[in-house]
Amino acid sequence: MVGHTPVLWISTPFSSSDRGFWAKLEGFNPGGMKDRPAMHMVERARARGELQPGARIIESTSGTFGLGLALAGTMYRHPVTLVTDPGMEPIIQRMLSAFGAYVDLVTEPHPAGGWQQARRDRVAELLSHDEHAWYPDQYNNPDNVDAYQPLALELNAQLGQVDMLVCSVGTGGHSAGIARVLRQFNPDMRLIGVDTIGSTIFGQPASSRLMRGLGSSIYPRNVDYAAFDEVHWVAPAEAVWACRTLAATHYASGGWSVGAVALVAGWAARNHPRGTTIAAVFPDGPQRYFDTVYNDDYCRQHGLLDRDPPSEPALIAHPGEHVVQSWTRCETVIDPMEVAG
Repeated sequence: MVGHTPVLWISTPFSSSDRGFWAKLEGFNPGGMKDRPAMHMVERARARGELQPGARIIESTSGTFGLGLALAGTMYRHPVTLVTDPGMEPIIQRMLSAFGAYVDLVTEPHPAGGWQQARRDRVAELLSHDEHAWYPDQYNNPDNVDAYQPLALELNAQLGQVDMLVCSVGTGGHSAGIARVLRQFNPDMRLIGVDTIGSTIFGQPASSRLMRGLGSSIYPRNVDYAAFDEVHWVAPAEAVWACRTLAATHYASGGWSVGAVALVAGWAARNHPRGTTIAAVFPDGPQRYFDTVYNDDYCRQHGLLDRDPPSEPALIAHPGEHVVQSWTRCETVIDPMEVAG
């Protein structure tokens, strides 16, 4: 059930009819793309003896990785506790409970690290009360990166040599893992990272974020900064336009990450020579976003409807140049923690 997902050719209206990109439809996994790292990380931890038979798995999640851990817990007979926040969609909370996971909801954001840090603090508290519990730590665990080798090999088998890879960035796992393998076939492949406004990953200041699944208010160490050729920040209204346009024109769509990646991959197709093989990873499908991205009342409440994105992103020379509020690209990629010393 996990892996061997299809690719779909995406062209107009994201690009002209003679150009386009290939979307890797990871929503065809049972719970989405993160089924891959969840299963792999659990398998590796069991093999090393870090995760004992029957021990509890405790992790922080905004949703998709939680679905993967619920699957791994069912497969290998581990109870699973997932720490999340009020931003998790009710449908996902209910499905996680139905799949046998215990959902632990934090109620207040961390004053500096936001909901993400609040969740991590709660995980640490729960771990302190269970000496046998195992913490996957998806933000920093190198097994998260290694888990995407099969996805990269699938892309190579489906498309041949990939010239450009477009990935959303949250924990940093799939962008690092896929690029590492694909560059063995094409060392000159370009990697474009897609982030959300309000995320700290690529050097912007942290602020409240409407989009979930990409971006971060902490600095995940799985992000391979040196691997990126450029980064784009996308705003929620721009992602909504792309999600709904994908659904209406290609009968395939997803959530915030999918919309943001499609917008940027379409730009890449328009601005690079015909015949350039561009692969874009769509991490999930649309089902969990019926109350947000595909809900007119929600989108009107947040001012996300009837706002077509620009044909070109704004360009900044350095991530610290100014705070971005809409689709913006930058060819200078920095690790904020190295800059801060």
